[in-house]
Amino acid sequence: MKFATSFSALVTIIPLVSQVCALAVPDSGLVARQRGGKGRGGKAANAGAANAGTAAAAASATAASATAAAAAGGAAASGANATAAAAGAAAAGGNPQTSLTLDPSVIATGFANNGQNVPAAGQVASLTSTNNFINFCATVPNLPITNGKQIATGSCNPAPIGIIPSTSNMPSAKFTVPKNGDTVTANQAFTISMAINNLDTGNFVNAEENYFAAPQQLNAQGAIVGHSHVVVETLTALDQTTPTDPNKFAFFKGLNAAAVGGILTADVTKGLPAGAYRLCSINSAANHQPAIVPIAQHGSLDDCVYFTASAGGAAAAAGNATAAGGAAAGAGAAVAGAGGAAAGAAGAAAGAKGAAAAAAGGAAAAGAGGAAAGAGGAAAAGAGGATAGAGGAAVAAGGAATGAKAAAGAKAAGGNGGKGRFAREQ
Repeated sequence: MKFATSFSALVTIIPLVSQVCALAVPDSGLVARQRGGKGRGGKAANAGAANAGTAAAAASATAASATAAAAAGGAAASGANATAAAAGAAAAGGNPQTSLTLDPSVIATGFANNGQNVPAAGQVASLTSTNNFINFCATVPNLPITNGKQIATGSCNPAPIGIIPSTSNMPSAKFTVPKNGDTVTANQAFTISMAINNLDTGNFVNAEENYFAAPQQLNAQGAIVGHSHVVVETLTALDQTTPTDPNKFAFFKGLNAAAVGGILTADVTKGLPAGAYRLCSINSAANHQPAIVPIAQHGSLDDCVYFTASAGGAAAAAGNATAAGGAAAGAGAAVAGAGGAAAGAAGAAAGAKGAAAAAAGGAAAAGAGGAAAGAGGAAAAGAGGATAGAGGAAVAAGGAATGAKAAAGAKAAGGNGGKGRFAREQ
């Protein structure tokens, strides 16, 4: 109100000052005529000029007072703003958590540095801010505010990251069932279990109303307050190298209960069809955001294992391995039989060559003996070769039978060929 009154006085005075100034500064001709005047007229003019000068001085003093008053009014207005801000804080109970203004004590001055004062190959400049990015989402007006919702088309979330644990309190996990390389029985219920460390489990908020809606928090021991999830994805094979699609999974479960003895569990009530799978954990803070830790270089906060499901479970997997071994043995026996037959043929050929050599000796007795020896050698070699060939053939036959049984076992273990229904829980 004081400022408004001072401003009104100033507006009123300015035209008067202009008029007075016009009287106080006459043109040179008028001054000359007044100085040349005689008698009382000249004296009156001089007196009038003096009076005008006095009036001008008074007007200038008044104008200065008005300017000072206006400045005082501006200062008062600034003070009023400060008072209003203080009043706003007072209205909020002096609580910075309900105030709509940024508390200077929490401004991160490092946010103003883009990180390029020490450039590195491939390093890009960071976004910068001098007000903690409090209005960052205003830079993307085309996106809705996340506002606690799971918005599939994308959004902007204004909630800060929150409290970050020490390196000694970073969470970690390891699956105990199934272990890497295990086989479970297809389409039969089983329970996933996972050992967890440095996560205050069993803390989850309403995912439909409070998703990403609050900062990460720590418990009294410095561990992240949160929970975990498990997700099973279908693979084409255990050695699949193409990335999976995060929108597709065979099983998902939020582990909302607290760990018992450091172990979290999830029941896969409908089992999984025969096939190959990847099982991973997703360790999170209470508002479902991924766990945040203090350093960039650290071990994985989650675990993944690869396993299979088959009609006979682990026993069928062992039978398949045995069948494969039998088939390999049969193939080896067949090779051995073929080698024995070849050895017999070589012996018979050697006997025939001996008989021919003996006959060429020219001595009848020697020839007869050589012939007999050759015939004996041929017979013995032939018999030995035949025996070896027969033995090899028998071994080969046995191997073939084993291979056939193995193939039958593999067919039996194949089950329904992965045509069962995927179990999916959320």
